[in-house]
Amino acid sequence: MSNQRIAVVTGGLRGIGLAIAKALVETGARVAVGSRQAGDFEADRDARLTLGDHGLVAPLDVTSVQSIESFLVRVREALGELDILVNCAGVSTHHVVEGHPDADWEQVIDTNLSGPFRMIRACIPAMKQRGWGRIVNIASTAARNAQPTHAAYCASKTGLVGLTRAVAMEGGPHGVTCVAVSPTWVETEMLRQSARTMAQSSGRTDEEIIREMAKSNPQDRLVQPEEIGALVAFCCSDAAAGLTMEDIQVNAGAWW
Repeated sequence: MSNQRIAVVTGGLRGIGLAIAKALVETGARVAVGSRQAGDFEADRDARLTLGDHGLVAPLDVTSVQSIESFLVRVREALGELDILVNCAGVSTHHVVEGHPDADWEQVIDTNLSGPFRMIRACIPAMKQRGWGRIVNIASTAARNAQPTHAAYCASKTGLVGLTRAVAMEGGPHGVTCVAVSPTWVETEMLRQSARTMAQSSGRTDEEIIREMAKSNPQDRLVQPEEIGALVAFCCSDAAAGLTMEDIQVNAGAWW
C-alpha cells in the first residue's frame, strides 16, 4: 500500500476473520478487529498477537447501531479514519424451512446482511469524501448454490451479494470499491460446529461429514482461511482499483 491504511475487520477473532486481519497487517495496515466476544482474554489472545501494538481489539455487535457507533469512535480515536472495511462477522443455523423459528431467521439475517449494511452506512461517507476506500463482504458459495437446512444463511449471503453490487455502483465515482468474496467450505471452527450439528441429525460422525464436505469439490480438500486472507488483502490494495462489484468465488472447482 502506498500509505499506511486503517482497516476494520468484523468478526476477526478467529477463523477467516483472523486470517484476513493477519494478511492486512502484513501489508502494513493498522487493523481494528471488532467482535461480540472481544474483551475475553482467551478469545482476544490470538488477535492481539496478530495485530501487535498498533492494532485494536474492541467489542462490536453489528446488529446494534449503538455498538457500531461506539466501536467506530474507538477506532478513530486510536488509529484514525478507516480506509478499509471487511465485513466478516456471520452466524448460521440449521433448520428445514417448515420448522424454522422466526427468531433464528431474524438473527441470521440481522447479523449476516443487515450488519454489513449498517457498517457500510457508517463507514462509506468518509471514504467517499477522501476519494479512496475498500469494502469487502465475506459472502459464500451458498449465495449461488443453496444448501438444505440452511435457508436463512443462503438468503442472507445472496442478499449480501446484492448489497455489494449496489454499494460498488455508489462508491465507483468516489474511488471506493466493493466486492464480495464467496468461499466454499473453509476449515474453521464454524465449519466444525456445522459438521457436528449435521452429524447429530444424520447418525454419522463429525469426521465423515467433514470428509464429505472436502469431497464436494474437485480438489478434494477444504479451503484454508489463509487463502481467503491473501485474496482479501489484494482486494484492499491500490492494485485492485478496477476490481469492484464482483462476487469472487473461492470454490476449489465447485459452486458449493
